[in-house]
Amino acid sequence: MRSRSNSGVRLDGFARLVQETILCHQNPVTGLLPASAQQKDAWVRDNVYSILAVWGLGMAYRKNADRDEDKAKAYELEQSVVKLMQGLLQCMMRQVEKVEKFKCTPSTKECLHAKYDTATCGTVVGDDQWGHLQVDATSLYLLFLAQMTASGLHIISNLDEVAFIQNLVFYIEAAYKVADYGMWERGDKTNKGIPELNGSSVGMAKAALEAIDELDLFGARGGPKSVIHVLPDEVEHCQSILSSMLPRASTSKEIDAGLLSVISFPAFAVEDADLVNLTKGEIISKLQGRYGCCRFIRDGYRTPKEDPTRLHYDPAELKLFENIECEWPVFWTYLILDGVFNQDHVQVQEYREALDEVLIRGKNGIRLMPELYAVPAEKVEEEYRSPHSVDRVAAGQLPHLWGQSLYILGSLLAEGFLAPGEIDPLNRRFSTCFKPDVVVQVSVVAENSQIQELLRDHGIDVETQSEVQPIRIMPARILSHIYVKLGNCKKLKLSGRPYRHIGVLGTSKFYEIRNRTYAFTPQFIDQHHFYLALDNQMIVEMLRNELAYLSSSWRMTGRPTLTFPITNNMLVEDGECIDPCILSTLRKLQDGYFGGARVQMGTLSSFLTTSFHTILSFMDADSDDNILDDEEDEDDDDDEEEESCATAVSAGTSRRDMFDQYLTQLLQSTETKSHLPPIQRGQHHVFSAEHTTRDILSFMAQVQGLKIPSSSMCLPITSAMNKHRKSLNLLVVPQTHVHSTSLPTKAHSTDLHLPRDAHGNTDFASLVRQLKECPTLQDQADILYILYAMKGPDWVVNLSGRHCGDATVRGLLEELYVKAGACKEWGLIRYISGMLHKRVEVLAEACTDLISHQKQLTVGLPPEPREKVISVPLPPEELNTLIYEASGQDISIAVLTQEIMVYLAMYIRSQPMLFGDMLRLRIGLIMQVMATELARSLHCSGEEASESLMNLSPSDMKNLLHHILSGKEFGVERSVRPLESTATSPAISIHELGHTGATKTERTGIRKLKSEIKQLDDSRPASRCSSPSTPSGILSPTGSLDPQLAWEERQGQWLRRRRLDGAINRVPMGFYQKVWKILQKCHGLSIAGYVLPSSTTREMTEGEIKFAVHVESVLNRVPQPEYRQLLVETIMVLTLVAEMEIQSIGGIIHIDRIVHSANELFLQDQIAQGANEFFLEKDTSTGICNFFYDSAPSGSYGTMTYLSKAVVTYVQEFLPNTSCLMQ
Repeated sequence: MRSRSNSGVRLDGFARLVQETILCHQNPVTGLLPASAQQKDAWVRDNVYSILAVWGLGMAYRKNADRDEDKAKAYELEQSVVKLMQGLLQCMMRQVEKVEKFKCTPSTKECLHAKYDTATCGTVVGDDQWGHLQVDATSLYLLFLAQMTASGLHIISNLDEVAFIQNLVFYIEAAYKVADYGMWERGDKTNKGIPELNGSSVGMAKAALEAIDELDLFGARGGPKSVIHVLPDEVEHCQSILSSMLPRASTSKEIDAGLLSVISFPAFAVEDADLVNLTKGEIISKLQGRYGCCRFIRDGYRTPKEDPTRLHYDPAELKLFENIECEWPVFWTYLILDGVFNQDHVQVQEYREALDEVLIRGKNGIRLMPELYAVPAEKVEEEYRSPHSVDRVAAGQLPHLWGQSLYILGSLLAEGFLAPGEIDPLNRRFSTCFKPDVVVQVSVVAENSQIQELLRDHGIDVETQSEVQPIRIMPARILSHIYVKLGNCKKLKLSGRPYRHIGVLGTSKFYEIRNRTYAFTPQFIDQHHFYLALDNQMIVEMLRNELAYLSSSWRMTGRPTLTFPITNNMLVEDGECIDPCILSTLRKLQDGYFGGARVQMGTLSSFLTTSFHTILSFMDADSDDNILDDEEDEDDDDDEEEESCATAVSAGTSRRDMFDQYLTQLLQSTETKSHLPPIQRGQHHVFSAEHTTRDILSFMAQVQGLKIPSSSMCLPITSAMNKHRKSLNLLVVPQTHVHSTSLPTKAHSTDLHLPRDAHGNTDFASLVRQLKECPTLQDQADILYILYAMKGPDWVVNLSGRHCGDATVRGLLEELYVKAGACKEWGLIRYISGMLHKRVEVLAEACTDLISHQKQLTVGLPPEPREKVISVPLPPEELNTLIYEASGQDISIAVLTQEIMVYLAMYIRSQPMLFGDMLRLRIGLIMQVMATELARSLHCSGEEASESLMNLSPSDMKNLLHHILSGKEFGVERSVRPLESTATSPAISIHELGHTGATKTERTGIRKLKSEIKQLDDSRPASRCSSPSTPSGILSPTGSLDPQLAWEERQGQWLRRRRLDGAINRVPMGFYQKVWKILQKCHGLSIAGYVLPSSTTREMTEGEIKFAVHVESVLNRVPQPEYRQLLVETIMVLTLVAEMEIQSIGGIIHIDRIVHSANELFLQDQIAQGANEFFLEKDTSTGICNFFYDSAPSGSYGTMTYLSKAVVTYVQEFLPNTSCLMQ
């Protein structure tokens, strides 16, 4: 027998250590490991971490085998790993019904358990008796299942288990929007069972999804059916949310040492090296002590001040735990592993030496990892006075199996028995490495030969959809239907992936299904549900965003390939030419650069060899039975013909053609038959022009017993300079005529001229006759809405005659929707969309994006309780219902709310800097600001501005929102539609203003914008939106007809700025941290009668999102946005005083009093300067001088000057005596 080498002897020492500390506890039947000798339950997370040392040691023996016994030892160790992983799989498979429920509707009750019985794999506590929802634990299991399979272990043994693992992927893929209890099982750090979005869970899920994607679970012996599929857009969602959170761990934890597992081994989930270093630096500087790192600031677990008789903490109690948190040596093992993977030998040596000092020597000199070190009860006060000064004592589990395993694994790596690549065969450690620029391949495809010829006339050669054969082009929604079949398993009663929309990463690759190649158009092109894709300019905007997204987010091999169809909807002038904006976009694509992305145009066939291909073997011929399954789990919003399409396939169809028939059924939709009369010009309205759409909505709401708020979408503020004109609840400018915003109290049906029968009731037969004859889109919509409200959507309208056939009200509305879309009547499109309760396809995703970026949403017009707060992701139907309730059943506001939510989500993904320190996005208030800005620019009433807002195209609506968010100056142009147009709404467009007050287009000379417009001739029908007759183009101060108004607009810029900032809740950077510091030096801040107490700082730290949200909720009690902003400015001045070296600045500080004091000082100076009453006029709601609102912050007469004087006067008794005098 050969003598043992030094390495063999050393390995045998590790083997004894593993055996005596880990494997001796492994259950021989289930393979599971108990948490400790005292805790017999098996935690999923602890088990996975605890077995890593065994896995690493097995590979080390196989690599360094001196003799056959070493190979046998390697096999024995590897099988111990396989047995544990299979035992955990058995535990989870016994809860398969919870996986099925959770993937559709995430719930803290219907989720996989966090711990199981070690001997039986059964559950040990009830669903509601533990914080079971821990997405990171399930993700950690999947991550190491992938790594271990890639290393050569065979853990999964049959296709049923493959299907279950595929469903676990669906279980964790929505981690970016699932609030869970995190890796410490506590959720919010008050330990009251409040789940929250945790960075550790999002990061681990992201790593698991990337690792297991396209992995064959049978290893080298597998085939296509054992391959796991992950949709790349879900991975990117996790990446985006994680990046937006770090270095913060959650809402209640500003930093958490558990993030070490996300930024380094095992997840390597962060791709930005700077963000990795920032997070690691925060952990070391804020959490590291002499014995390890504490988990998070104010962690009360096992501290002497913790009351062991109760689970939860009182809010003010958390302050007691600061500086005495227990320190966990396990985090030093993560830093050792981090140093190994980064080849930082100094870091490895430093932490190995530090760890050696805190390990406890057991029997025979074995080194044991304690769970934590706690401050002795008798030394708490000393530790308070001088943190990290007292000697601590070991407590908790000994050994801590999780930490013991990582200690052994780190030692194997540090001593050279293992290479980093052996425990990371999937190469996750290279996540921060440089990645080359992505070139996005764009294939433009014409819908038909006519469009192909039109494009060819402009020098753009493309193929038609029929010419790209044998490649088939399908819309994105078809891919969503196909993926419903993925993971379907009848034996386990698993339905597969819930119907969800596929993002652009998923549609930018080729799919191989039944030996045929498929390409899918992106979701934003699909006009199947909502109206955004009816606006060609909006399509261009969305294309630009998606190309930039592809360029920055593509992680797969090959290049992304985006299929861009040119359809009949992109034609103008009755189909004679391509829309100029589309044509301009195609030329930019030809140039090779668009939207910040490098692009290459070509045919689909030419991209086959350079693109990524996914083989969907689950749709092969032997899965035809699955194709025929009911589509019950698909999105409820789908058209009925889509939901039942699978069952409509003829049973006699040959199995060879089954899939083609399935796709055909999915694509089929009922063709819209023409029942309504054609649109004609020069006709008068059936209803008097004195009634706006809002009148009809309000009347029908009263018929239904509902109440619609009579206020229009305008800010509840009085104009700054309006003494000579009537207040209209927004920044009022001259107008020619104002319609009433409320209905008369007398008989409404008479006022609306509804036909009456002999009994005085509404004559519906006469209404139907009017519908058959009325030639305007608006009247057809109004009549149909009355029928919809009074008779219901399924009421059959008898339209027999020359327009042949009957149809339901809903069917006629769908027909009218198509007509309005063709005419680009955006106000009417939104009106009909509201009637049909259409929902943006990505509404829930948009809401989730905003909330996951740590924003809260409110919907509905202020104030509360009408304004509803959304702080957690909601299912699509529930979200849609909430929006309509908050809108007071005003269908126009409800539809516009959805639209703005989608735009906000687009911007938070592409330009997150726009949102800065804005925590709560109040969509209703944003709509009011948009309407107010239109009224200011167009010099019209609030009612007219509200109607104008509803008539903006989606692209202009998005631009207006961007200008308001960014604070850029903009102009509004009202242009005249061509006389042959059937549209009735005025065309309004938004333009960016340059430094000179001119639009960008004027400056570049592309086209000259008119300063005056001609009114339509008398033959043109009156506009329902009551357009003002003031001749104006870009209504800038220099172009105004009223000199007084021009002066006012020049002087109103600071008022406007404060109003906008206050309305969108924008605060200076670091504002909330400064408020926290003020509260440390006083008893509280009084704002609008509500006190923010200093005790808040005992519960929350200055960096917590939770604290910022609390402060925000107090500020939101102020209804006037410009007054709210003055309060913010006052608090910022107060922070300058709080930063001085003084112990206190008073008791309860009344911020309102300081503002009013500053206002009085301002008025005194104005009176001394001889200002007249016009300049001294006060806002009646707040008592603040309007010109004080409109003063710049700086300057001798600036707000900061007066606020500083008022603050110093208010807290003067607490300031140190100096020789300086207040000027």
